[in-house]
Amino acid sequence: MKFKNTISFIQNQYASTDFIPLHEPKFIGNEKKYLLETIDSTFVSSVGTYVDQFEQMMSALTKTKKSVAVVNGTAGIQVALRLVGVNAGDEVITQALTFVATANAIAHNGAAPIFLDVDLDTMGLSPNSVCQFLEENGELRDNSCFNKKTGRKISACLPMHTFGFPVHMDELKSICDKWHIPIVEDAAESLGSEYKGRPTGSIGDIGVFSFNGNKIVTCGGGGAIVTHNENLGSKGKYLTTTAKVNHPFEFYHSELGYNFRMPNLNAALACAQLEQLPVFLENKRFLAIQYRSFF
Repeated sequence: MKFKNTISFIQNQYASTDFIPLHEPKFIGNEKKYLLETIDSTFVSSVGTYVDQFEQMMSALTKTKKSVAVVNGTAGIQVALRLVGVNAGDEVITQALTFVATANAIAHNGAAPIFLDVDLDTMGLSPNSVCQFLEENGELRDNSCFNKKTGRKISACLPMHTFGFPVHMDELKSICDKWHIPIVEDAAESLGSEYKGRPTGSIGDIGVFSFNGNKIVTCGGGGAIVTHNENLGSKGKYLTTTAKVNHPFEFYHSELGYNFRMPNLNAALACAQLEQLPVFLENKRFLAIQYRSFF
């Protein structure tokens, strides 16, 4: 009986007795208008006004100085880890409860993940677990942290804000600062979330967001790197644009780069979706209240 009541409650929230998808994007704003403008402009690839506008909107939303539009969140994390100094053979602290993209991004840099526990209240990386691990295994050498057991450098910490619930960032940042470990926030699921008045993604050294089809705001794919460090942001833009040195006709690439740019078509969708973010968040919070009341 209780099970049937639960099913009925969920169906009533969506006025449907049919299959209810995990996430169904709503394109009810300027999406079609901006897409048609993009097609008419012929700038449908990685250069266009909507890419620039998207980056500006993300900087404003996250209160950061620099944003870089990328093809997806996984690519964004991969580049962000490289930007903070993760190299092949290093180790990166992350959480055991996460999507595979978090671990994949570490592996794409040739590094190894250190999987630690999460807190029950956030389902994100536990500062206590990180502290305990570092006290037992960490060692400072030349202002860098090394794992005494493996001899490898621990070059970054990668927490994820699970389902949009912010990790206890003040405690985590204090620990990582003590051990000279930069933080890359996997903020893929937390667009619009705040931690003590600060947007997620803006608290660590770099933050990364996703705009996949199951996210709060979607443009089919897409991601964004955000940071207060303008030098890191500029380097991120450079690396994701195949590390091409700016020149009117020469193709000179000074280091290994990536073709990770977000197309202008996706950026047009993203801009239209970002305009509606307050409404999306209000609807989700109202739905959360309904669930909390029922259960």
